[in-house]
Amino acid sequence: MEDVLDLYDMTHDPDVPSICFDEKPYQMLADRYPPLRLEAGKPKREDYTYARKGVCNLFVMFCPQLGWRHVEVTGHRKAVDFAECVRDLIDIHFADAKKVRIVCDNLNTHNGASFYKRFTAEEARRICRKVEFHYTPKHASWSWGLGGIP
Repeated sequence: MEDVLDLYDMTHDPDVPSICFDEKPYQMLADRYPPLRLEAGKPKREDYTYARKGVCNLFVMFCPQLGWRHVEVTGHRKAVDFAECVRDLIDIHFADAKKVRIVCDNLNTHNGASFYKRFTAEEARRICRKVEFHYTPKHASWSWGLGGIP
């Protein structure tokens, strides 16, 4: 716990930013019946029933010191999806950083082995060298007191 608390207490360093990383399953829904046309002075009128349109996964990356947040939508949350998000994090979103600290939970895909499942050994090693994992304790929040994913 102290590791994560110390990390949260640090000031922002552009060379080594700290990024909170989590995922959330999301159920996609649609109206079964279209809402009635809006009329002045009348409340919104829509039916409570819905149609299920499948599920997706939301990878959320958040840097509280910068007020930066990015959401990546994927079909599932497999190790290869995690690996691609982390590669984008270090190559696109924080390309100038020397290293990126990732605060995440202990999900079995949140480690360097995921990079080797998706990329060549050379690419996986390059990503591993740019990432520093920090794990939250069980039942703890990664989001600097903001209660997880909004």
